Amino acid sequence: MPRSLTTRIVQDPSDGFRFLPHLETAPPDLRISFDVLGGGRIRARMTGTAVPALEGTEHKADLIARPDEVYGAAARLCARWKERFVDFQPVDDRGRALRDRRRPYAVGADLSAEPEAELRTVVADLARGGESLLFDTLLRGDDMRIEMFRTYLRSALSKEGLRVRFDSDLQLPWSMLCTGEEPSASATVLGALFARFLGHRHQIEHTGDAYAWIGPSRTAQRQAAVSLNHDVRVGSVTRADEVAKVLAEGTACTVRTTYDELVRDLGNPHLDEQLMYFWCHGEFLGNEPEPHVLVIRLTDGTPFDGHTVRELRARHRNSCFRPFVLLNACHAGVSGASADRAFLGRMLIEHGAQGVLGPHIAMPQAFAAEYALEFVGRYLRGTSTAGRIAHELARHFADRYRNPLGFAYGLNGGMDSRLELTSGGDA
Repeated sequence: MPRSLTTRIVQDPSDGFRFLPHLETAPPDLRISFDVLGGGRIRARMTGTAVPALEGTEHKADLIARPDEVYGAAARLCARWKERFVDFQPVDDRGRALRDRRRPYAVGADLSAEPEAELRTVVADLARGGESLLFDTLLRGDDMRIEMFRTYLRSALSKEGLRVRFDSDLQLPWSMLCTGEEPSASATVLGALFARFLGHRHQIEHTGDAYAWIGPSRTAQRQAAVSLNHDVRVGSVTRADEVAKVLAEGTACTVRTTYDELVRDLGNPHLDEQLMYFWCHGEFLGNEPEPHVLVIRLTDGTPFDGHTVRELRARHRNSCFRPFVLLNACHAGVSGASADRAFLGRMLIEHGAQGVLGPHIAMPQAFAAEYALEFVGRYLRGTSTAGRIAHELARHFADRYRNPLGFAYGLNGGMDSRLELTSGGDA
């Protein structure tokens, strides 16, 4: 006669893998991949609940665009933002610069007092370039597969409020790209122009490597551990001091102003910070015959780059180093078409960082300080993810202050990153 047997578990065969469930996160609504294959070919793939499946599979098309021309177009778009918006200079009827309006879009974050017709003209130019890069350069072609992919992607991106992941070998300024003009919208309405930018419509992150970092989940702390890594000479006439005060309020805050201090702490296997904020200059240095390399400099001026991160952290892959990084480095977006724009951020992520947020263009210090003040304050509350905050700020500056520069901040990974403290901790 059958009877139930008593079972006693004497060994857990999953021991060693029990830390993996914390890595499972809700998938994005839309995942778009651009894989660079042999011979410089680009394969586009797309899945997610925001786009209908074709017979249960993903959308896929081999593009006719090549990486070099796409990177060249992206560099031109970033240069256009700098030249036509950041450096915009009104002139009189004789072509002379107006003395009372020197680079008006660069001296402050609030542009609500600037002439709207003037703003519309400049923003329309940026929107046209953002749409052209996505649909006329990257996704151009008359092949039926490309045409279907382009149509489905355009339809999906025209929605609002999606969580979008560009899991791509191509590092492009995704949040600065644009949908087409809405048939019911007027190109003369500034709000309709802002609404075309992907950074205004959606939460967006860029990812690359399949497994950027795997390790045990970090332990929630009672008090947030943060750092300010800065050049004390940058932004003296901005609200940079207020950002420093917000960082230090109720946290364990470390301040670093030199290369040696940064190297000393990054080389520490026990470094455990939840937010690292960089406020300093950045530039691309020649590295012949290889592409240019992004370096940042603190007060002492010694260059720090992604190679240094690798040197310091390669032997500490299983450490507690899991910060979110706000890389507010001035001029970090200036590069040639062949420069590896994301190397520093990629090395930080590869060696433990949850995500890196930074500007795609040469960002005015006044706006960069205002953006950091808003982001740091919201992130330290611990109630919102980095992706949600970046999306909210893009809309905040556009809708309230008529300033599109929030779209020029890009998130590499970290869309779901959030400050986590133990119950009763201060944030």
